Amino acid sequence: MMFDKQVYIQRRAALKSKINSGILLFLGNEDSPMNYKDNTYHFRQDSTFLYYFGISEPALAAIIDLDGDETILFGDEMGIDDIVWMGRQKTLKEKSEDAGLKQVLPLENLGAYLTQYQKKHHTIHFLPPYRPENKIKLASWLNLSINQLKDAASIAFIKAVVAQRSIKSAEEITELDHAASLSADMHLMIMKTARPGMYERELAAKIQEAALSSGGNLAYPAILTVRGEILHNHYYGNKLSEGQMVLNDSGVETAMGYAGDLTRTFPVGKQFTSEQKDVYDIVLEAYTNAKNLLAPGVRYLDVHLTSCKTLAQGLKDLGLMKGNIEDAVAQGAHAMFFQCGTGHMMGLDVHDMEDMGEQYVGYTDELLKNTSQFGLKSLRLGKALETGYVLTVEPGVYIIPELIDRWKAENKFTEFINYDRLEKFRDFSGIRVEDDFLITEDSSRMLGKHLAITTKEIEAIRSQAY
Repeated sequence: MMFDKQVYIQRRAALKSKINSGILLFLGNEDSPMNYKDNTYHFRQDSTFLYYFGISEPALAAIIDLDGDETILFGDEMGIDDIVWMGRQKTLKEKSEDAGLKQVLPLENLGAYLTQYQKKHHTIHFLPPYRPENKIKLASWLNLSINQLKDAASIAFIKAVVAQRSIKSAEEITELDHAASLSADMHLMIMKTARPGMYERELAAKIQEAALSSGGNLAYPAILTVRGEILHNHYYGNKLSEGQMVLNDSGVETAMGYAGDLTRTFPVGKQFTSEQKDVYDIVLEAYTNAKNLLAPGVRYLDVHLTSCKTLAQGLKDLGLMKGNIEDAVAQGAHAMFFQCGTGHMMGLDVHDMEDMGEQYVGYTDELLKNTSQFGLKSLRLGKALETGYVLTVEPGVYIIPELIDRWKAENKFTEFINYDRLEKFRDFSGIRVEDDFLITEDSSRMLGKHLAITTKEIEAIRSQAY
């Protein structure tokens, strides 16, 4: 599936206006083997290539010659062997026309073109490669070592792409709304399906089924776990038991490649325990306070810090933290309970453009990322928000026994953390809630449809689940 070709023509024209001269090199992705050449992982096109050219097919590349004012797609038409195994599809020439492209050359010609440009001392702008096969090809074409590629990537190209892709167009917002709605439906289905005695893998399988049935796929490997304190837990072997909670962090990627990213936490049984409800309400208050701040000009760093202070105050009210909350957050004591960031940019990537580098996507030359403080170093987005940004809000509380033991042994933050009280919560697990938001002209709006989020709403669903 593709947008109208004028979308891609206009996107490329806008990009060309931001860089003065040289060659813009775009590398698509290849099929990547799992255990032998013809048994490949699910193919996913590079998001920047998809954004500017729209063709989701392996082994493509493109150049935009800013000085010669030409755009060339490099790739190979299907041969008879491809047709036998894959069936007749649109030709590459037809696909290129759908993207508003006029010139298509065999992929093997690309190296010679790049050599020709180098001899003419044209600057070849490329983005940081993340696939090993593209790293190898780039190093060979440009006569660089693989270790030199990161530093040789074009900062001007990175900044131009980030600036353009960050502001979502009307057609992109439609896709992102769709992704969020499909994701909400998927989450509601899981909330209704889970029962004590089931295994996590049974629910993970239903998530995969729902994503594929929607016409798209998963935007990222589902985090479906009763061990919610493990932030990116992809193990699905635990059995659900009464008294536990299920943390479901999953999202649908539409057929056009746009991501949804939602999280809900619900009881395995029909109701939360009193302690679970108390902590859940603290997380929900942090979510509410954070989302209410979203507006153009607001630094997401401040949204994050507001979320952290809300969590810390709630945990103080529960007796898990103590002392001055402002000081506790400034020094990072709250990271005992909240080790990650409140949100991130989203679009064609669930962590949008993370391959470009967080210093360009989530921060600016004036606002550098804090890479030393535990918690803040995991905040992917800190810069001021702009109309058209799409991002997540996802605060949480995670009780990690190993972290308790380490910090307690180090006598760390004893003025802020009540370790005696915390010991009684060491098997609590974790809670996260998450939705996707669009920054509007003067505020924000949630993407997709409403999904049960309060303990009352969730318990009402769970009470009728079995």
